[in-house]
Amino acid sequence: MSRRRGKAVEEEKADIDLTPMLDVVFIMLIFFIVTASFVKEKALDVNVPDPDQQVETPPDEDKQNILISVNSADEIWMGPTRVDSRAVRARIAQLFAENPQAIVIIRAHNKSSADTYVTIADAAKEVNPNIQVSLVPFED
Repeated sequence: MSRRRGKAVEEEKADIDLTPMLDVVFIMLIFFIVTASFVKEKALDVNVPDPDQQVETPPDEDKQNILISVNSADEIWMGPTRVDSRAVRARIAQLFAENPQAIVIIRAHNKSSADTYVTIADAAKEVNPNIQVSLVPFED
């Protein structure tokens, strides 16, 4: 009988209490959650027309818009001529001086990069901060 009792005492000694370790782990988890800084991603505010909406208004004769096309290779076209990205601001300023009520319409290909759109939109905002810039997607 004493032999059995000795094994029971040994088994009790072999048990390890994991409660303090779990407490430490939970406290560390709470600490990391509270001290973590969450990054808020910035996004472009782009007004894209609804593809289901098929309302077309006739163009206003005395209001000419500034149309800029961007193809899938990120080439910028204003009318029939290709324009370098560094010259976009000057061209927009020239066309805006001729018609101060004009808005800038950017026809960008679906495979063009957002950097090209941002470059054109920034150039237009440098010409006039109140100028309206619209994005119209197109495909080949």
